Amino acid sequence: MKIGSYQLKNRILLAPMAGITDQPFRKLCAKYGASLTFSEMMSTNPRVWHTEKSKLRLAHHQEAGINAVQIAGSDPQEMAQAAKINVEYGADIIDINMGCPAKKINRKMAGSALLQYPDLVKQILEAVVNAVSVPVTLKIRTGWDKEHRNCVEIAQIAEQAGIQALTIHGRTRSCMFDGEAEYESIKAVKQQVSIPVIANGDITSAHKAQQVLDYTNADAVMIGRGALGQPWLFQVIDGVVENSSIILEPSISEKCEVVLQHIQELHQFYGEEKGYRIARKHVSWYLQGIQPDSVFKQAFNAITDAKAQLIALEEFFNFILMDRQKNVRTTT
Repeated sequence: MKIGSYQLKNRILLAPMAGITDQPFRKLCAKYGASLTFSEMMSTNPRVWHTEKSKLRLAHHQEAGINAVQIAGSDPQEMAQAAKINVEYGADIIDINMGCPAKKINRKMAGSALLQYPDLVKQILEAVVNAVSVPVTLKIRTGWDKEHRNCVEIAQIAEQAGIQALTIHGRTRSCMFDGEAEYESIKAVKQQVSIPVIANGDITSAHKAQQVLDYTNADAVMIGRGALGQPWLFQVIDGVVENSSIILEPSISEKCEVVLQHIQELHQFYGEEKGYRIARKHVSWYLQGIQPDSVFKQAFNAITDAKAQLIALEEFFNFILMDRQKNVRTTT
């Protein structure tokens, strides 16, 4: 699959997620096979471009691969200016957010709220595409609500405006993240446009990824919440989707090493004072797949020191590994 002049190594992408797809997480997902990783959403408000938060969101590392930056806003000229600034800062691809369902974003007539106004969508897309020389992509939902699914119309507007690839989350804005994603609308869009279409929503396994690709005929899948606590999912999906082979998840020992390294990178990236707070949610997600333990999770969340976090994690993982080795010897 290609986006503009960029040839992707596979058809499995990491979704942009606010508060999650920072540089350390993008690097990790790319290591495990995500062919394209998107930054957290950047505001088009110029007053926040030079804040510490924005600088961290813009931080990119070559190990994360192609530098794809997502922007959100509702004013065509502000969006165009934000796109130009981000390209000057090193963005290889600009992604436009018209899929975020959050109220604080929608109140500003940004994100999925824009799907109610196709004329404004057209103005924004044309302004951004004309403002930069890099590929511009778009992420949407199927519509504002179930009575107004207009993703086919929006997709056709996007193609005419010069958008290079379109991601569709299989829910309306009113669905938020409730219920199950539906892929019929994605299939319908794929039949109506020639630009690459990327399917998103509830893809949490290799089997589901293959099912969605087969049903929708989409060009790629985008993984969002499914990657939380299991960045190695990209590697597993790649094996099935691209090579028709079964790739096992990493061993428990490797998973523990990955967690420790990720948390250490969060401490370094954000600084220890902020890093230990951000580490908490990632550890919670990791534990769900490694060993759910509410007692340890509660104790871990009470830790207010970065070094103490790493010590606690290492001790907990050593206990898990020793316990499993003991069980193996007992059963054999």
